[in-house]
Amino acid sequence: MADDATPLAFTVHTMPSPVPDDVARRTTRGRLKMLLLLVVCAAPVIASYLAYFVIRPDGRTNYSELILPTRPIPPALPLTDLEGRAQRAETLKGQWLLVVVSGGACDAVCERYLWIQRQLREALGRDSDRLDKVWLIDDALTPRAETLNAVRSGGAPATVLRVPREALATWLAVPQGSRLESHMAIVDPMGEWMMRVPADPDPARLKRDVERLLRASSGWDRPGR
Repeated sequence: MADDATPLAFTVHTMPSPVPDDVARRTTRGRLKMLLLLVVCAAPVIASYLAYFVIRPDGRTNYSELILPTRPIPPALPLTDLEGRAQRAETLKGQWLLVVVSGGACDAVCERYLWIQRQLREALGRDSDRLDKVWLIDDALTPRAETLNAVRSGGAPATVLRVPREALATWLAVPQGSRLESHMAIVDPMGEWMMRVPADPDPARLKRDVERLLRASSGWDRPGR
């Protein structure tokens, strides 16, 4: 008796090709190299801060409050000069900054802080070129001519910029119950806010903080932007 059954047919589908081992290895090596590069770039900065403010065994204490983690300047921070021209936040990078925040009216506290800013920079001697003075005005008021003349006089005029208070507060936070204008800020050359100066600061103790930072960063920071 004839067998009328239809023979079975088999279809072979191509399986997805696995990623070659050498490609996977190259991808892994590339990622490791990128991570290592980031660590190497950040290591001098991290080590210098730790050495002077965390693990140094000589019993010294810093006067200003260390901000951990540090807070980078927001790239979109809406800065303008006093003529209303927009300024990129990146222009503040490349130099240590001592920052004063106030309204344009600049009350007695503001005037004192701007004076401390000027005196401290001059007192740094040969390291003075590594510190820039910055005055951030957080309202629309125009500063007095006498105040502007003072901050712009001398060999290194202060950088005076205007920024909305709400935007600035997203970067330079203050303790609860305190005011933004009560504290100067120390910003490192990478644009990282890393120290909050106490209200009504002692200029001599603040100078010691700045000198320690400049010594700690001498291996990787250079004057000028």
